Amino acid sequence: MKALVFHGPNARQWEDKPQPVVEKPTDAVVRMTHTTICGTDLHILKGDVPTCEPGRTLGHEGVGIVESVGDGVSTLQPGDRVLISCITSCGRCDYCKQGMYSQCRDGGWILGHRIDGTQAEAVRIPHADNSLYKLPEGLEDEAAVMLSDILPTGHEIGALNGEVNLGDTVAIVGSGPIGLAALLTARFYSPARLIMIDPDENRLATAKALGATHTISADPVDRIMEMTDGEGVDCAMEAVGIPETFDTCQSIVKAGGHIANIGVHGTSVEFHLENLWIKNVTVRTGLVNTNTIPVLMRTLEAGGVDAKSLITHHFPLDDIEKAYDVFGDAANEKAIKMILTAA
Repeated sequence: MKALVFHGPNARQWEDKPQPVVEKPTDAVVRMTHTTICGTDLHILKGDVPTCEPGRTLGHEGVGIVESVGDGVSTLQPGDRVLISCITSCGRCDYCKQGMYSQCRDGGWILGHRIDGTQAEAVRIPHADNSLYKLPEGLEDEAAVMLSDILPTGHEIGALNGEVNLGDTVAIVGSGPIGLAALLTARFYSPARLIMIDPDENRLATAKALGATHTISADPVDRIMEMTDGEGVDCAMEAVGIPETFDTCQSIVKAGGHIANIGVHGTSVEFHLENLWIKNVTVRTGLVNTNTIPVLMRTLEAGGVDAKSLITHHFPLDDIEKAYDVFGDAANEKAIKMILTAA
């Protein structure tokens, strides 16, 4: 089969790899029908994730058709159309029993990181009963792909960690796919103001169409303080993963407010505890657990979220290297989320 393989920083190749097979009784092999590229994949290619070794098939999102299952799989069978969670969970360890699937002792974020991932014609999924979700007939594949990672990440690590409440003022720093997913899911909690911050005017226009009440492209700290009479925001979400955007969040959060760090950071940031401690500010980080996938799936199925609106580009799966080039130049290409469809 063909797969997109990581060969070290700034090196990738669409090439032949062996077809995956069931290795353990709890495995399933899924034939990919749709996948996508995540900002985390770009972080891997930049060298920000040294635990991802050369030779790895990238990707941790997508939907497909179950081709084979191990003897220990009880809820799935060949032919089932499934969503692949970006987080693999055994469902039995102490972390899984707490709902903290991201820290599963035999899983977590391993797809496209520690084991071969979904940017391929087929993929092996460990702990299939807990890591795959049957898709309802009424939910389109392209919308469902957004449930693998960005929607639960925006919801859990953004809206829930940021404790967004009715009437709050929320600022999301970064209007890329994750920031927009945080915007969509923060709306569940009816904040009064949803402010999107990004230098890219195209992405801000998309944010406005998706429900942002205000957008800011320059001088965000000054603008936020003007808008809030010097108070700052109840919740500041960091959705980029660089020191500058984290610093913006520290500068705009109000006393008693929350900073929710969603972005993947490859370098250290300066943590201004000398300013934050006296303000009773809560800072939360996190890797998505994906335990809200079922409720988000029902919401998408009922039409409560227009997940397809995040998709800007379509490519055949075997044109994935071009898709990476486009996604890597997102500002000029006006790219947010791309869908790669297998033949």
